[in-house]
Amino acid sequence: MNPFYGEILRSIESELDRNRQTFILCNHHDDLSKQRAFVDTLLQLGADGLILSPALGTPAADIGLAEENGLPTILIARTIEGAGVHGFRGDDAYGMGLAVDHLVSLGHRSIAMIGGTRATSTGREREAGYLAGLARGGIEFRPEWRIEGPRDRHSGFASAAAFLALAAPPTAIVCFSDLVALGLMYGLARGGIRPGIDVAVVGYDDIEEAQIATPPLTTVSNGQSEVGESAASALLERLGGAPAMEHTTLIKPELKIRRSCGAGSGD
Repeated sequence: MNPFYGEILRSIESELDRNRQTFILCNHHDDLSKQRAFVDTLLQLGADGLILSPALGTPAADIGLAEENGLPTILIARTIEGAGVHGFRGDDAYGMGLAVDHLVSLGHRSIAMIGGTRATSTGREREAGYLAGLARGGIEFRPEWRIEGPRDRHSGFASAAAFLALAAPPTAIVCFSDLVALGLMYGLARGGIRPGIDVAVVGYDDIEEAQIATPPLTTVSNGQSEVGESAASALLERLGGAPAMEHTTLIKPELKIRRSCGAGSGD
């Protein structure tokens, strides 16, 4: 449902195709019971392995149970401490730090963060990168600048009202995801605020839509293709006899500067 995951899946499918493997796809929508039912189905079907972006609240024991029942597992986008398996994701703290550092370099001294939750490793890491970026810029964090929420367009759109209701709205915003940023820009525009002119907006993930947004969205490219390809390769290695190990491979993000931050081109 999220283009970010669609881009990861494209790389997974391509890598598995080269090795004559097919996959069954399930969107768990962060519903833990649905995720468990899907894993049970895979076990009943005798599936070879599992590539999983774990639902909110997934305990390490669930991953251990899949492994114990002969379902080698690789994690993507989110990781779980104590799961005992390999995970692949972008270096979220570093990436969000890139976004904040760029805004500070443009002269911003009040920067909000919108979207995401500390209930996921991704949310915790991106928030940590945001806070570290503020500290590097000598900017004191204010709790009202942190507006949590889901990672979709509707959440971003709704957050525009909360942002505009602040007594002194910040001059810049970093968003948990591009979907949040796109929804936020719609909401700001409806409130008479021009993204890229009246307020700087930065997204995260660099989905394809970011380049053609109005204005084109400055964002952090999170290495979706590399995450998907690496995860599929790691699973194939497990199927070839490689042992399970708890390790997280971080893909280094890149900042893509466009017009939504008030600096950059439309590319």
